Amino acid sequence: MIMTSISPSLAQRLHDSDWGAITEQLNATGSARLPGLLEAGACEAISTLYAQQNGFRSRVVMTKHGFGRGEYKYFSYPLPALVQQLRTLCYPHLAHVANAWHAQLGINTTFPDTLDSFLARCHAAEQRRPTPLLLQYGPGDYNCLHQDLYGEHVFPLQVAILLSEPGRDFSGGEFVLTEQRPRMQSRVEVVPLRQGDAVIFAVNHRPVSGTRGTYRVAMRHGVSPIRDGQRHTLGIIFHDAQ
Repeated sequence: MIMTSISPSLAQRLHDSDWGAITEQLNATGSARLPGLLEAGACEAISTLYAQQNGFRSRVVMTKHGFGRGEYKYFSYPLPALVQQLRTLCYPHLAHVANAWHAQLGINTTFPDTLDSFLARCHAAEQRRPTPLLLQYGPGDYNCLHQDLYGEHVFPLQVAILLSEPGRDFSGGEFVLTEQRPRMQSRVEVVPLRQGDAVIFAVNHRPVSGTRGTYRVAMRHGVSPIRDGQRHTLGIIFHDAQ
């Protein structure tokens, strides 16, 4: 696999992001956008990796498992440099949110400050398979609503980055989130993304404040059908799989 080059400005863009506002948005809706996180060249370089045979541990054809239509590949270790940098740099910012959410929900598990420390915990529990992935959709493809849970240790947030440009490379294929509220109808949100935009969102559940205190709502995510063209997405999941 060709290692994608690291944009020297990526670390600065993450550092300069308004993490206070991002945290407020995550607390309010369970998701938050990071516009223009990756430049077009980086998006295209990562997308081209999908056609390569090396550098991936598995390929999943979604129709075989009832996941929808389309396919995706899980990267193997070592990850491409840019994917590794994204995973490492995003984690500390999100660990603060994850710890606050667990505290609100009365969950005793806390998350360490660094990705390496968290992955050591995963690996000690036999969750050793890397989970960052590339997804590829063509006309008629879609991703059913789901949660990315791979073992006992689950980091509560993940990141998806759209690598293709809507209206040029594909149409349709909106990123969709649902919030399943207790004893209420589910809330649906479509997150608008352009090429290089990232969305941070809840993996499983998130805390919500109500009149009787904090309660837990389940979150699921998916992609609506592609009408034409081809759509690539990079998924950054922080816990490894069994």
